[in-house]
Amino acid sequence: MPAITEVHSEPSYKQQLLALLARISFRLGHFTLSSGVNSDYYIDCRTTTLHAEGGRLTGHAFLELLADHDIKAEAVGGLTMGADPIVCNVATASAWHAQVDPESPLLHGFLVRKAEKAHGTGRRIEGFCREGARVVIVDDVCTTGASTINAIAAAKEAGMVVAAVVCLVEREEAAGRPAVEAAAGAPFHALFTANDVRAEHIRQQQAD
Repeated sequence: MPAITEVHSEPSYKQQLLALLARISFRLGHFTLSSGVNSDYYIDCRTTTLHAEGGRLTGHAFLELLADHDIKAEAVGGLTMGADPIVCNVATASAWHAQVDPESPLLHGFLVRKAEKAHGTGRRIEGFCREGARVVIVDDVCTTGASTINAIAAAKEAGMVVAAVVCLVEREEAAGRPAVEAAAGAPFHALFTANDVRAEHIRQQQAD
């Protein structure tokens, strides 16, 4: 009888990203969030999205989510600055995929200022901006959804169509998701919930 060869598959981009988030971005303790709410944990996603490997994983994981849900768009964008590294990494990952597979669509990027520039062109949106274009609004953490809704409003004011909203981590606050979906008029997706990250953080601590 021939020997049975055990096959070990490589962790997905999403699995690798979760492990990194839990290791370098998640903290237990006593924190006051920007919304004024007290929390026993804090997730600083930028520690991961601005990390060299974390940024690469973020771009590919977001693209995989869009493909899994068959979300078609021309660009991704969000409110500065939580969305900035996500936007750049997703756009770069889409260019990498297009080199490997010419049929793979390019996703350009745009950033939404918190207020219009007081000089120069006075634009609020930097980067891609085309009336009628389908876009995906991205954010790092969704709690109340306020920053995400701000970006949605700016994209719509520019005449773009919001195809979906995607965040890296959803804190699962009662009002967050419904408010975002109502503002977008489009589906909301999260790569992870805060409980996903917490569980992986605890698993890693126990393993150590």
